[in-house]
This record gives sequence, structure tokens and C-alpha cells, in this order.
Amino acid sequence: MNSKNVYILGIESSCDDTSASILCNGKVLSNIIASQKIHELYGGVVPELASRAHQQNIVPVIDQAIKQAGIDKSTISAIAFTKGPGLMGSLLVGTSFAKSLALALDIPLIDVDHMQAHILAHFIDEEGQEKPNFPFLAMTISGGHTQIVIVKDYFDMEIIGETIDDAVGEAFDKSAKILGLPYPGGPLIDKHAQSGNPKAFPFTKPRVDGLNFSFSGLKTAVLYFVQKQVKENPDFITENLDDVCASIQYTIINILIDKLKKASKETGIKTIAIGGGVSANSGIRKALKEGEYKYGWKTFIPKFEYTTDNAAMIAMVGQLKYEIKEFTDMSVIAQARTKF
Repeated sequence: MNSKNVYILGIESSCDDTSASILCNGKVLSNIIASQKIHELYGGVVPELASRAHQQNIVPVIDQAIKQAGIDKSTISAIAFTKGPGLMGSLLVGTSFAKSLALALDIPLIDVDHMQAHILAHFIDEEGQEKPNFPFLAMTISGGHTQIVIVKDYFDMEIIGETIDDAVGEAFDKSAKILGLPYPGGPLIDKHAQSGNPKAFPFTKPRVDGLNFSFSGLKTAVLYFVQKQVKENPDFITENLDDVCASIQYTIINILIDKLKKASKETGIKTIAIGGGVSANSGIRKALKEGEYKYGWKTFIPKFEYTTDNAAMIAMVGQLKYEIKEFTDMSVIAQARTKF
């Protein structure tokens, strides 16, 4: 074995996906994700069920990641795991397993902040994928988070804007629920929006000072609007689904892009990178690309498989921390809330 090769096992269990990945010198050898379908029945993630499913999935998922990478577990240089933020029960499964395996293999243990990992996923070594130069603005958009971050270096980040209530993914999913779409509804809104008129039904954008976001008002506006229309026409949703989805998506994208424009103007930074599950949304990707022509931005969008929760991004942070020997010890504990 080449002594220069560093093999990192990444473990991600912050919400309802159990994932394991092997990276060799920043290149992905495997990235296995086991999704939990059970939550669809409840219209959202049930924490207790999520942690139980992680317990069932974690051993086969890690075993598969090691096998697909074509290595033996004795080859692994270090184990990186999600310490937080996330659901406590889910995080505990990944944290406990990572600690046990690191102890058994007598290799370093590396704790990773889930939100930093979404940003640093841009540094995974992928053929043909350019990496952003420092400093850049990162917008992390997911079911649980909406943030704008100045990224000065790998581990020198400053949050300059965040949601004061709901996250953007929550706004998508809850709007979808109002329309009678199944969970997770965000991708379905995106799908219907592609056939609809984005200006069919104007929704008011919330006025929030600075670079912070708010989505709870929009969610309420959608609810009242739909209730009013259905009262007048019981078939309103069926007849106008594409247009309503397109209008909701258009409003959400405008909120995000307006704040990004403001952040870029205030900081003078024109390099923009997005991450998190909602960055898979086709409308957001298109709006970001348009920003290159309109505002002179240079934009970075991760590959689809690195946008949602995955262990490759955790292993990538592990690789970067391994290089600077930033390890943790067995006293490390999972944290449902973190601040980097």
C-alpha cells in the first residue's frame, strides 16, 4: 500500500439517512445511502423511528461502503462522523458506532459539523469539477437550515445570515402538504413548477432586515390562499397545481437570490457556492446560473449526490482535518445544536 494514501471512512446519521463513504486522498471510492421510507406515512421525520432505523442500517451500510471501495477495514486511516447538528437519537447511533470502531481499529476519530460538511463538499476531488477559491459565499439550504456563510478558509467560516423561523426546505415541504402532496414534497413542487406559470399567483415576500431569512409568513400565506380558493372552487388545486407550485417556488427563489445579491454587494465577494438538500432544486440552480450573467458571479453547485445528506461530505471534512491532525477523543458527544 502506498504510504501516501489516506483512507477516510465517513459516517453520516444526522436525520433520516444512514450513510457511509470511503474517500482516498479526497476521491470518492464509495458513498452508500440508506433512506428511510417509513416517514412518508407520517408526513415528516419521526425522531424515534429514525434512530431505530439507523441502528438497523448502520452495520450493513458501512460494510457495503468498505466492500464497494475494494479495501479491508484495516486499511482505513481514520473515521469521521457527524457530531451535529441533527436529531439527537440519530446522531447518537453514528457517534457511538464511530467511537467503537475507531477504538477497535486503534485509528484516529474525527468529529464533523454537518453544516460545514455541506459547504466543504465542494472540495471532493471529482473529475471536471472546479473548486471555489477563498473567500467565497456559501448558501446552505436544507430542510433544517438556511444560512449565508463567508468561507475564508476550510475551517474559518462566519455565518452572516440565517433563518429566524422556518428553513427553506420546511417551506417547500409544508406548502406541498397544504396542496395535498406526499412527503417529502419539495421535489414534487419543483417537478410541477416546471410546467407552471411562476407569475400566476403572486405571494408577498417577507420583509426581514439584514441578511436573515423568514419563511413562516409565506407558509401561512399559501395556507390562507389555498383555503380561500378551494372554498370558491373545490377543484382549484387539481386545476391549478402546476401554476401554484411554480408561484410558490418563484417566490422562495426570489427571497434566496435577493439575500445573496445583498450579501455579495456588502462583502464584495462574487464567488457563490450552494449546498444542502434544497440545492438540488432545478429552479434554484437555474437562478444561480443566471446570476453569473446578471451580477458577474462565479457559481458552484455540487453534484446531485453531494447535495442531500451523505457521508462523502463528512469524509471530505475528515480528510481535511486528518491533514492538520485535528482529531477528537472518546469523550466526544453528539450535539443536536452546534455553532461553527
